[in-house]
Amino acid sequence: MESDRTVVASNRRARRNYEVLDTFECGMVLRGTEVKSLRAGGAQMGDAYARVRDDEMWLMGLHIAPWTHASPNLEHEVERPRKLLMHRGEINRLRARTEQDRLQLIPLEIYFRDGRAKLELALARGRRLYDKRQAIRKRETDREARRALRDRSV
Repeated sequence: MESDRTVVASNRRARRNYEVLDTFECGMVLRGTEVKSLRAGGAQMGDAYARVRDDEMWLMGLHIAPWTHASPNLEHEVERPRKLLMHRGEINRLRARTEQDRLQLIPLEIYFRDGRAKLELALARGRRLYDKRQAIRKRETDREARRALRDRSV
């Protein structure tokens, strides 16, 4: 049985701009005020991406707003690189795929599971403009077909 997960931030542009090939769950190394700010919904994932550096996975460009109730000496850096917790084999596999196949690692969601902050990371390929147009066209034709079937059955 999968435990409840509370989504606190999602990257809505990711599925439009990238073709998601595979997803992974990883933990995040955070400071106390970052956790409290995440729980309050203070994260923005617009320009975030992940990289493998020195056999470790790092999340770059994630904006976690300062927690409003923290004292000034406890505030965290807003866009600091954050370490992601993954198994060594997964990291090596992802490094090989990103270097060989020219794929990107894009965060999709940040959520809490059993009180711990988790990140859903996607191995993705960037879409070109014509790919986006084809996806929109396909979605519209599928919607029209469903509508026609629904209208015919009524």
